Amino acid sequence: EVSALLGRIPSAVGYQPTLATDMGGLQERITSTAKGSITSVQAVYVPADDLTDPAPATTFAHLDATTVLSRAIAELGIYPAVDPLDSTSRMLDPRVIGNVHYEVARSTQKLLQDYKG
Repeated sequence: EVSALLGRIPSAVGYQPTLATDMGGLQERITSTAKGSITSVQAVYVPADDLTDPAPATTFAHLDATTVLSRAIAELGIYPAVDPLDSTSRMLDPRVIGNVHYEVARSTQKLLQDYKG
């Protein structure tokens, strides 16, 4: 629909061919200046819970962290239904959080992945 309104031929899964450029332009406007900084909290609709869909995948590439809510975890009655394996953070780096915290986080992720698999 957006492609048709813009007079462009749709590309992947019907999204406008300029999706990545448009999203990049929007995200670049969210920046810190000498007068202050902006923290952006964005809710992203993920069609059919497919994190590889072009729209969420393009959006996630611009974010420092993502918190993914899981239907499967919610069905278990666990709230908030945060999926620690699909959620990400660029701050999970030993240079930022220290080696001990980093190793604990990675060990926990491995344990959860082994349990899931």
